[in-house]
Amino acid sequence: MLETLTVQDSVELAVVERSGFVESRHAGAAVVLSPDGDVVARHGNADALILPRSSMKPLQAVACITAGAVLEGEQLAISTASHVGTDRHASVVRDILTEGGLNEDHLGCPAAWPSDSATRDELVREHGEPARVRMNCSGKHAAMLRACVATGWSTAGYVDPAHPLQQHIREVVERLTGEKIAHTAIDGCGAPVHVMTLTGLARSMHRIGTASDRSPFALHRVAGSLVRAVRENPWTIEGPGRPDTIAIERLGVFTKHGAEGVMVMVAPNGTTVALKMLDGATRASTIVAATLLSRAGGLTDAEVASLADALPLSILGGGTDVGRMRPGAGI
Repeated sequence: MLETLTVQDSVELAVVERSGFVESRHAGAAVVLSPDGDVVARHGNADALILPRSSMKPLQAVACITAGAVLEGEQLAISTASHVGTDRHASVVRDILTEGGLNEDHLGCPAAWPSDSATRDELVREHGEPARVRMNCSGKHAAMLRACVATGWSTAGYVDPAHPLQQHIREVVERLTGEKIAHTAIDGCGAPVHVMTLTGLARSMHRIGTASDRSPFALHRVAGSLVRAVRENPWTIEGPGRPDTIAIERLGVFTKHGAEGVMVMVAPNGTTVALKMLDGATRASTIVAATLLSRAGGLTDAEVASLADALPLSILGGGTDVGRMRPGAGI
């Protein structure tokens, strides 16, 4: 059976300190690429296989656009999002569907409550129910459906790995990672997610994050347009006050977290990092990724400090700050 990196493959990426005592450690692996795409740092086994989970969404979004989905601005940005399901997020997803002659019933993702607490509380007060459009992957699924409509593929079964859309996505993933897909699993939203190495994920994100929307090559133009849409609409990618959105707003990075502790981040100058927390925790991944970028020259120490101040890194005791999550000794 294929599996991800082991404890022996891992290094300490982050620690949690409470009242001067290191209470927890997050181990894992990370790889950093230079603006030119060369590997400049490895921490742990960067060639280990991983499931990128939602960190693969930029690759899927590029594939949907190259398949014919016509999306721009906030619609394009939300196609690569793991949004928190606010009314604004849901409205953009509904617009994507409506403009393609589709509705929420076409979505193959499960119904969910919004993860934004204020939005969920309001829905409960209004006797609302979980909805597919509120699910954090609904933007990705709406883009997949628009690709099917544009190409003439059936919208039925569009999440089946054998469906023409998923075969096209598979080809784009292999092209961007430079690797043959080792295994395919089913993500939490019901769509296929492909096993790749951590280094392969980093290379794919570097290719997307450094692409120009004025490139003579269609794939690069699409990737460049996606990055620009994300940087211009950071609220779509997660939500106000959430780590991905904060990092994009403050640093101008192109970043995407994934479930089970996966994170990718591309600095404005093209320096790229991909990491995997072995225990699946995501709480320290943003600050670890930004720290790794700064050590490779992609961000300044001041920028990372500003980001740290805005992220929920404090450890509380009785409602008072008594500690901090911070990068570990392994990086």
